[in-house]
Amino acid sequence: MKNGLSEKVESARAVVFLLDEQGKMVGQATRWVIGGSNTNGLAAGATNAFHFVVTADKQFATTNLTARVSFSRIVLEGGKLADVAKQVTVAAAAK
Repeated sequence: MKNGLSEKVESARAVVFLLDEQGKMVGQATRWVIGGSNTNGLAAGATNAFHFVVTADKQFATTNLTARVSFSRIVLEGGKLADVAKQVTVAAAAK
C-alpha cells in the first residue's frame, strides 16, 4: 500500500476476494491493515506491505487463483474519512 494522499492515514480497512479462473469468488477476508495494534499509521508518501490469510469452508478446487483488493474505509489524520471511491486506487504491485 502506498499513501498517495497529502495526509497521514490513521487506519485502513481492506477486503480481499479470491477468484478462480472463471472469475467466481471462492474466498474472502476483511481486515484492518493499518490501525488497531499498529497505531503509527501511514505517513503521506510512505509505503507498507500487508498479508491476508483467506480461509474457506472447503478445499480450493484450483491453485490458479487471483486476489482482488478493495478498501472499504480509510481514516485520515484527525478522524477525517477519505472518499474511497474517488481518492483510492488499487494497482498491481510491480514484479
